[in-house]
Amino acid sequence: MNHVTLTARIVEAASLRYTPAGLPALDLRLEHESEIQEAGQARQVKAAVKAVAFGSVAETLGKQDIGTLWRFNGFLATPRNGKYVVLHIQEFSQD
Repeated sequence: MNHVTLTARIVEAASLRYTPAGLPALDLRLEHESEIQEAGQARQVKAAVKAVAFGSVAETLGKQDIGTLWRFNGFLATPRNGKYVVLHIQEFSQD
């Protein structure tokens, strides 16, 4: 199963664009910070994540302020021409 839930801040959002099929799309960069237990030790975790949203999710997400904290749900995929993983956001809510 490929399902991701991530609490993160929007640190960068490109302008809303449209796919060749006319679907709204939004590219973002998210940053996550937390403390988690690993091997019995507390660990500070930071992660920068590239993300994309489509359709009404993209339109709504594009109206949110940079720096705001959200809980994102989606899946991971590698773009056809990419070497990195992108979070495809399917839904988001205030955290």
